[in-house]
Amino acid sequence: MKEKNFDLGNFLRKFGIYFVLILMMIILSFLSKSFMTVSNMMNILRQVSVSGIVAMGMTLVLVTGGIDLSVGSMIAFAGVIGCTFAHPDPSYPLIVVILIGLAAGALCGLVNGLIVAYTGVNPFIATMGMMTIARGATLLFTNGRPINDLSESFQFIGRGTVGFISTPILFLIAVCIISALILHKTSLGRYIFAVGGNENAAKVSGINVKKIKIFVYIYSGILCGLAGLLLASRTNAAAPNAASGYELDAIAAGVIGGTSTSGGRGGVYGTIVGALIMVVLSNGLDMLNVSSYIQQIVKGIIIIGAVCIDQFSKGKDS
Repeated sequence: MKEKNFDLGNFLRKFGIYFVLILMMIILSFLSKSFMTVSNMMNILRQVSVSGIVAMGMTLVLVTGGIDLSVGSMIAFAGVIGCTFAHPDPSYPLIVVILIGLAAGALCGLVNGLIVAYTGVNPFIATMGMMTIARGATLLFTNGRPINDLSESFQFIGRGTVGFISTPILFLIAVCIISALILHKTSLGRYIFAVGGNENAAKVSGINVKKIKIFVYIYSGILCGLAGLLLASRTNAAAPNAASGYELDAIAAGVIGGTSTSGGRGGVYGTIVGALIMVVLSNGLDMLNVSSYIQQIVKGIIIIGAVCIDQFSKGKDS
């Protein structure tokens, strides 16, 4: 029986980002003594909980060959809608507040999905429109002012702990498990990959492509609603200008994690590592007092580099 030769390129494509994350953490631990402290590690996990949840939804959208530029605006919109019912007086049950926030995100996602699925408008354009609409609606609803005076029960979901684990981290773990099950253990997940791999072939094989597209955008919207609630809870305020730029971080996390911008390839675990890389990078640069302007340049370079690597590996596969 002929032995298979070790494929270094394939190995690096599968596990390279894990080594990149470890290398980054080692370098930053030498550059800053405060980086590897327990408090900073917990801070990184709290930060990645919100961006990672958003990146999960973005991953499903990217796998179908789409994109969602409206996630930042949906986070802000869902946050202010949910927090409207999160005041201590009158007091609403926490589950009501959460469901309202999730519903607000789902509604935006539904509109995105319907436009992309039934009008043929490019997802880039459709979600860019939603990005502007949702942000404008948020500013109009709040008159440009943040919503404060939130109940203690609501603050718990973003600032509390269960044992020694922060509640946002528990939400991230739950979302990761659900997303992994959907993508890798269900027929729905196979259909999502099929639509992204070859939409015409998916149609011929009997897959309802429109429903799949609507689902992934609704799922992205629901996760944005959850992220908006967690972000507002953590900061104890729902700001109308919150989550600006989160769409870039979510796209970067997915692409760095191996999700193809052309669709048909991606996974949950890689996305989480990609999100960790982005958060660790920002956290480390903050500790080194690197200008936020330079950080934006670095993030842009990383996004371009990740897309270039994706295109190169796709060319090698073909």
